Amino acid sequence: MKLSFKIKHYFFNAFRELFVHHHGSLAFRAKLFALMIAANEKPKIENFILVKELATKIYKKDKDRANLLLLTTKELVEKVKTKNSLDLDLLIERIQQELKIVPRYAQKIEIEDLEKFLTLANDEDTVAYQNNILEFLKKLKETTLKTEITKE
Repeated sequence: MKLSFKIKHYFFNAFRELFVHHHGSLAFRAKLFALMIAANEKPKIENFILVKELATKIYKKDKDRANLLLLTTKELVEKVKTKNSLDLDLLIERIQQELKIVPRYAQKIEIEDLEKFLTLANDEDTVAYQNNILEFLKKLKETTLKTEITKE
């Protein structure tokens, strides 16, 4: 990586919430991707390539934002893997909390995109675990959206 990119990344990390438009939305998506990736005991590099592809699809006209989504996802996965103040249960809990605060984020749960991580699983137990996560996220999305419709 270029030194200028590393400096820019460090600067954005320090002040991400101030400088990144709709940071919460990006962080929510990163948590979803990290949840699927961290379910793998030893995530493959292909997981992050997939995140990059999905981020590019989501943020078609904003390469920096797509890169930031990738970097944020990597950071979250690393925190889970090193048990540095984050584990899968806490990640799930934070996703649930954010949906209670900002229910429209439920629309960002793209099950079809998240299913693509299943092909990168290391073993059948991981696939089963990721399927359970997907089922949970699908129900969470449906429940949140249904609650929002009834409120209106």
